[in-house]
Amino acid sequence: MHFEYSVEGGNFSQAGLTSSQVKKTLKQLNVNGAVIKRTVVALYEAEVNIVAHAYGGTILVDIDEEKIVIELRDEGPGIEDIGKTMEIGYSTATPEVREMGFGAGMGLSNMNNNSDLLEITSEVGKGTCVKIINHFKDDNNGNK
Repeated sequence: MHFEYSVEGGNFSQAGLTSSQVKKTLKQLNVNGAVIKRTVVALYEAEVNIVAHAYGGTILVDIDEEKIVIELRDEGPGIEDIGKTMEIGYSTATPEVREMGFGAGMGLSNMNNNSDLLEITSEVGKGTCVKIINHFKDDNNGNK
């Protein structure tokens, strides 16, 4: 299965829409609840980062029998120091974004903690690409 979503930068009223739709799809596919939760947390954090930091972006979601692969591509300022942004509490969010309750500096670490694989590439002045992979693991009930 392949899905593609557009995300508008600055549109906080739509932040989380994609992660909600992916959650619904994974539930319909009977994916293990723990995998759904980890995936939705990582995706939500990445989606909010597009809204908060970029002009806009695209989220590509591919689901097969073994895993979900999510790729988020944005057009924005890019990340100068990816290592620094992985530090808990470090944020480049504007004061306006922080006033809305976002930009606490937990996003990338939450994405990392809730992904089997997290890859981030960025080019300053062009944008950022985030790839999240979570594998489906069978539970004792035969569910994905």
